[in-house]
Amino acid sequence: MEARTSVKVKGKVLYVTEDPKLLSKQLAGEALSAEEVRGIDEGTIPLVDNISTDELTPGWVCYYYDETLARYCLVGLRGGVVQKDSIKSGGFSMIVSGRSKGCGSSRETAPYSEKEAGIDVVYAKSIEKIYGQNAQNIGLLTTTDKALFERLRAGEEVPITAFTAGLDPISAAVVQHGGLFAYNRARLAGEVSPPAIATPARKMTLAEKIIAAHAIVDAKAGKVGVPAVKPGDALFARTDVRFSHEYVTPMAESIFVAALGKDAKVTDPASVFAFRDHLTFLDLVMPEAHVKMGLKDQARKLAVVQQAFVERQGVKMWGEVERDGKTVGSEAICHNKVIEAIALPGQVVAGTDSHTCMAGVLGCFAFGVGSTDMANAWLTKDVRIAVPQSVRFNLHGKLRAGVTAKDVMLHLLSQPFWKSGEGIGKVLEFAGDGIAAMGLDERATLTNMAVEAGGFTGIIAADDVVLDYLVAQRGLARAELEKLVVTADEGAEYFATFDFDLGSIEPMVALPGDPRNGVPLKDLGARQGGDVKIDIAYGGSCTGGKKADMDMYASVLREAVAAGKRVAPGVHLYIQFGSQDIRRYAEERGYIDIFQKAGAQLVDPSCGACIKAGPGVSSTKEEVTVSAINRNFPGRSGPGQVYLASPLVVAASAIAGHIVAPSQ
Repeated sequence: MEARTSVKVKGKVLYVTEDPKLLSKQLAGEALSAEEVRGIDEGTIPLVDNISTDELTPGWVCYYYDETLARYCLVGLRGGVVQKDSIKSGGFSMIVSGRSKGCGSSRETAPYSEKEAGIDVVYAKSIEKIYGQNAQNIGLLTTTDKALFERLRAGEEVPITAFTAGLDPISAAVVQHGGLFAYNRARLAGEVSPPAIATPARKMTLAEKIIAAHAIVDAKAGKVGVPAVKPGDALFARTDVRFSHEYVTPMAESIFVAALGKDAKVTDPASVFAFRDHLTFLDLVMPEAHVKMGLKDQARKLAVVQQAFVERQGVKMWGEVERDGKTVGSEAICHNKVIEAIALPGQVVAGTDSHTCMAGVLGCFAFGVGSTDMANAWLTKDVRIAVPQSVRFNLHGKLRAGVTAKDVMLHLLSQPFWKSGEGIGKVLEFAGDGIAAMGLDERATLTNMAVEAGGFTGIIAADDVVLDYLVAQRGLARAELEKLVVTADEGAEYFATFDFDLGSIEPMVALPGDPRNGVPLKDLGARQGGDVKIDIAYGGSCTGGKKADMDMYASVLREAVAAGKRVAPGVHLYIQFGSQDIRRYAEERGYIDIFQKAGAQLVDPSCGACIKAGPGVSSTKEEVTVSAINRNFPGRSGPGQVYLASPLVVAASAIAGHIVAPSQ
């Protein structure tokens, strides 16, 4: 395929406005008036912000991984205006929205659905990192340049360089070639080559040092590592770990085979891992309407395709677990198992899930990628990286009683730096004596939720806490682990540095719609007009299903049981384990008995309700959930309203019947 030289948009523009009538008008084939368009341009008619990938392609749509996705583009958009085939049949070539387009999951199905529905260009005020890279990989053009948008809207043919301005050289080349595989074909044929990294030795952040050590200098000769990198340097980095789950493996494999042939082999399969952890409980909660659409069979095909892939390629898979002859859940949620058994300090870890960043708690550079990136990495063992800027969070002091890492993260996400979108694509590096005092599980909450800010990843330098964990968990030799530890250079340059006194942070809750909607819990009643009564309390997911989280649920529920209390009438409390190892931990400490006496329903490992695929999902828009999961974008865990909070608040609220702190 020859590189593109120019672009001209021939179809209609779809303005995704907050006014459902204006959106419906466009979907019905009517053009907006000049006055309405002017109102959109001037901001008096607001565009929808924070359109998540869950809204572009809801979880059930992702059971498909072909052109069928086009028929369901944007059907999850809040308000329910967009229906099946609305975008595909609308004659639209350009789609326009507000800030943070593509936030949330790393699913490549989201931009793929737009492209296959006929969209050539996506314009938004800001675009999230993973979504933007996925769009580049498949040849969907994106821009945040209003002047460029206006030229395209006017029918002007613009040079492709208008879309590459400000991009790193590799990303620019990918855009010009129409996608990652087209670029790589040219690269392997010697027609193009990545720029050599010529950055002289400099003081580097933690992420920069790991990237520099993994930068590919000569792929054929296997030469890896450069003296230094700086933000903006474009390179391919050698991965130590590549993993995918059943939601994404089939689509990645279809891309892999289409580009390389049915006999293509994964390079170094020992460093590739697969998980059956997302749809384990889907049959329990799939709506009857979806069953009638044939989605149950379609979803099952994902696991079948993945199983065939791992057997053919010799890839290790963590699958489902049976107990007493019945499938009870998965071995683990992928992120928990990556920490328990796979990743090591100083490594580069790529996974097909946005919360891959959780592994950064071990001092590795871990981040989510889309299907095309993973398909490419199966062959080359590398991933493309534009060296990101790092933001340093120095956490000092000690958390007050009843305050957790979840509260810290909800507090950080509520700050203007993140709400403005300024932090998109940045590495969150956590440090300070406050971090040193935290256990590994609490630190993992911070790195896990880095992506909720639109960050590239989260990372914490490995210390004695990490090394002690790896020795105890895996039986590794401490002396060998110490050789892997990477730390930031004193005097390294950061995009921004923030200092927070942990003692000043109080229990937090994020209002429905976005993890960045954090408010102090003590102010919730005043903001919401009284107590927020709940129907569901959900404790689990990779974020809220760790050993330390089990300690927190148990501490609150033990006290409640001792006082003769149980889960409030009309409330359902779910406690889900992040892995079978975590379940065994809870059993050994007697937590299972406490949970059951309190009236909790126990759920084995799986992503489950966090992705609307397991016990704990809401079924109506009136239902209210307080949840320990990491994100609450519209529709994420069902049609109801989801408030995010700490494990302590989740457990206490289940007993009280409304959102409340443990001490109340």
